[in-house]
Amino acid sequence: MDQSQRFTLRYLPILVLLVMTGLALYLSQFTSALTAPETDEIELRNLTWVEVRSMIEHGKSTVIIPTAGIEQNGPHAVLGKHGYVVEYTAGAIARALKDALVAPTIETVPEGSVDPPQGHMAFPGTISVPEEVFELILEHTARSLKAHGFKTILFLGDSGGNQAGQGKVAEKLNLEWHDIGIRTYHLGDYYSGNGQVDWLRAQGYSDREIGTHAGIRDISELLAVRPDGVRPDRLAAGGGRYLESTGVNGDPTLASVEIGHTMLKLKIEAALRQVHLFRTSTQ
Repeated sequence: MDQSQRFTLRYLPILVLLVMTGLALYLSQFTSALTAPETDEIELRNLTWVEVRSMIEHGKSTVIIPTAGIEQNGPHAVLGKHGYVVEYTAGAIARALKDALVAPTIETVPEGSVDPPQGHMAFPGTISVPEEVFELILEHTARSLKAHGFKTILFLGDSGGNQAGQGKVAEKLNLEWHDIGIRTYHLGDYYSGNGQVDWLRAQGYSDREIGTHAGIRDISELLAVRPDGVRPDRLAAGGGRYLESTGVNGDPTLASVEIGHTMLKLKIEAALRQVHLFRTSTQ
């Protein structure tokens, strides 16, 4: 064995160690880029895919899909009212559950016939899609999130026109995913079982004052979460019919931030009760 061979054999382990160390350091830069530290963020749109994966792996396997609407709310409230409200409530619900994230809000929803314009579509700025289109968007949003590892999917709708479609899609997906343990729930009590009207009646407000659209409830909620979305100088009571020339039903002049906080609290609590009921019934 010549001198060069002896040198190679003597220092080969050291050379191998140096190469392996360099390779490990090189690969570590990619590994660190694919791991994520803990974060308090709960909105998917504000997270990276690495952070979402890490949060699911660490137990945040529930996702809320909020639905809203771009619709008229009288001369005194902006078209995006539902979106501002449901983003606030969805965040509060997710934080209370502790194992949930919030998907981007679906804002293109059924708002009435486009041709001829009916319902909210009679007022400029409103955007409407057919019921079947809304259901497809909702369904495939849920399918996308299920594919990434979410185990519980919650539909949270702030508009009345969204409720039937959410219930229909939830039922369809539950039947399909029952055997693999994925659950989809329509949180209908958030909208129709929240006790808001009973609370307002107990405070002395009449049904005519409470109304059904762009009145005390809607405007109080908006004042609480997005006060610049209300035009105070244009507040005026609506008529007794559902939608008259102004698009208002009820008396928004009676709205307040304080009432808004109570309305939001009732919605959030109703949704949380329903989630806990669903979870208890499936254990």
